[in-house]
Amino acid sequence: MAKIKSIIAREIKDSRGNPTVEVELETDPPSRKASEGQGKGTFVDSVPSGASTGENEALELRDADGKGVSKAIENVNEIIAPKLKGKDVVNQKELDELMIALDGTENKSKLGANAILAVSMAVCRAGAAAKKISLYRHIRDLCDPSLQGVATTKQSKHVPKIASHPLAMTNKFKIPLAMFNILNGGRHVHKDPHLDIQEFMIVPHKKTIAENLVVCNKIFNNLKAEIEKNFGKDHLELGDEGGFAPPIDSTERALFLLRGSSEGENDVQFAIDSAASEFYKNGKYTIEKNDLTRSQMIEFYKNLADEFPIMSFEDPFSEEDWEGFKEFTNEMPNKIIIADDLTTTNIKRIKEAHNKSACNGVLIKLNQIGTVTETIAAVNMAKSFGWKIAVSHRSGETMDNFIADLAVGLQADFLKAGSPAKPERMIKYQRLLEIENEINKKK
Repeated sequence: MAKIKSIIAREIKDSRGNPTVEVELETDPPSRKASEGQGKGTFVDSVPSGASTGENEALELRDADGKGVSKAIENVNEIIAPKLKGKDVVNQKELDELMIALDGTENKSKLGANAILAVSMAVCRAGAAAKKISLYRHIRDLCDPSLQGVATTKQSKHVPKIASHPLAMTNKFKIPLAMFNILNGGRHVHKDPHLDIQEFMIVPHKKTIAENLVVCNKIFNNLKAEIEKNFGKDHLELGDEGGFAPPIDSTERALFLLRGSSEGENDVQFAIDSAASEFYKNGKYTIEKNDLTRSQMIEFYKNLADEFPIMSFEDPFSEEDWEGFKEFTNEMPNKIIIADDLTTTNIKRIKEAHNKSACNGVLIKLNQIGTVTETIAAVNMAKSFGWKIAVSHRSGETMDNFIADLAVGLQADFLKAGSPAKPERMIKYQRLLEIENEINKKK
């Protein structure tokens, strides 16, 4: 048993230079095996922040100026920490439910999802160390309700029940395929954005993450050379997630650039994230200076799919355009239609999406819902529907690598962590490499 000795929250800066919350959790007695990258008995985690956020996401608590996080930090230090002191870190579900009950709101607006999540992640990391196993193995255990600690707190009406259906969880771990975002548009570009589509990703299908990183770097460098050749060195700036942001405003031209840069790599597919809520207004989608109806948007995407090796479409329609998602999913049975803003890692929204046949894949973001337990509940439900699972970073990231272990522990199909061009993105891929090596040694 490893009990919480102290929890201290503090402010750090995310990759965009904005304040965010970091938590340091200390256990007593200290674990004999520290979690990866952590001091013995001390566990540190931090939370990211998104640029294009869904209306149904849990609330990221900011100060009156809209930027600071001093209130969220105060909530950790003065409200959460005293209540969790002395609790056993192995009991993830119990501690998450306790924090949710302390907050008492539907969207964590009292304490802040950023405050609660930082603690939840640190508890999870400490729990792995207490069990003397890697974080991804601990997360896999948490996905099985029979292996979780028994909660002793009164269940809040806002706490989702962990799905009880059987999961396809095995002792044989797999490394998710990486979705490398190497062309940025929309809200991820701050200097004169041209592309309406937010993310253009490549998905190499080699057998290992090590091989896929090599392929990604090759394509990334080819793309860099192509942009420099066509637009000059002045247009090699990178967007939030490490992708290039050249002065082009055509989705088709962006995909031509990807295809040209990927020439010779036969096992590479593309994925796009439209973040369509950002260009939807009054029933129309304004893309490339054209106002398109839902039906016209479907034709727009179908034409792209006919021309390019696109594997998946993320948020192709607005977050409340259920009919658009449904029609598109029905018409594109051989493509992965991933919901993000539509479902926001929330079991209620995921259940509604399933009932409406609105998608066949889901994006998982810890800070959309605010605890590790609720994230697992969302994945459990999505897996029961046979959906594809993609674990994702946010555009405002930190040097925390938690989501790499999360993706492996959940046995997710994909991990979105940006391009390897920025350190806060590469640290996630570096952790995947470490996990891959560990798994291979145990075979």
